[in-house]
Amino acid sequence: MLTPFLESGEVDYGGLKTLTEFYLKAGATGLFANCLSSEMFELSEQERINVTKTVVDQVAGRVPVVATGTFGGPIPEQAEFVKRIYQTGVQAVIVISCLIAAEEESDEVFLERSLELINLTDGIPLGFYECPVPYKRLVPSKILEKLVETGRVIYHKDTSLDLNEVIRRIKVAEGYQFGLYDAYMVNAVASLKAGAAGLSCIQGNIYPELVVWVCNHFNDPARIEDVKKVQQFFIDSMDIVHAAYPIIAKYGLQKRGFPVSTYTRREVGILTEELKQKMDELLGEIEKIQNELGITSNFAQYLVK
Repeated sequence: MLTPFLESGEVDYGGLKTLTEFYLKAGATGLFANCLSSEMFELSEQERINVTKTVVDQVAGRVPVVATGTFGGPIPEQAEFVKRIYQTGVQAVIVISCLIAAEEESDEVFLERSLELINLTDGIPLGFYECPVPYKRLVPSKILEKLVETGRVIYHKDTSLDLNEVIRRIKVAEGYQFGLYDAYMVNAVASLKAGAAGLSCIQGNIYPELVVWVCNHFNDPARIEDVKKVQQFFIDSMDIVHAAYPIIAKYGLQKRGFPVSTYTRREVGILTEELKQKMDELLGEIEKIQNELGITSNFAQYLVK
């Protein structure tokens, strides 16, 4: 999820409620609040709690909500914030893999600290996110297997970009309450066919309807050609959706008629006139594809009073 801000820089909680409805009415069957797209590192501790609680309350049990609960420091301190986030009502608390061990530390150290965190968090369901900031630490399938075996790890946001590793990760978790959600849209259809539980991608903040559509139709023999077309669109649009993100996502929503400011706290580059033009062109392609697929969007229905 994105975090909407007012032009003053404060969190726009009213806008966040409206944004939550937008995701739900677009067909999302789960929400990841307080993540990198939410500018989680630029939020205060209390804002992280408030943002997550606002989303949970707005969702009101309609779909599961997860949120990040680890932001570095000694494992006992991270465990305490996991408990605070869980009290907001989320289904699971997400652990940022690169904040459990330093870049130069081994997988064994990562596993040892992860198990310590699991032991200190009172049965709370957890997930892992291979967040690329401050560095990307992948959770190899052999390590993920040991974590899933605890019965406590139910979610994994995968950024390995490696379809074979995605398949291995899904396989080692068979028989457990666990879902892998691929962030890499180049492998979207292939990951879903391999058994991924869904997709957790930044594209969901620009064209969530298409992400939902492919989750619903990736294995539909009557829509094979349409699925190929949408998958190719995901590949072709990779560069533009990552440029000056998340500003460009907010700009895209704004151009689609959604009431959101492009204000961001993160330093992510400048939304140039050239980038705006490219996004405008992309939005035209999105509208064309959605029309061909029979997807309709009416932003007026998302507004929360």
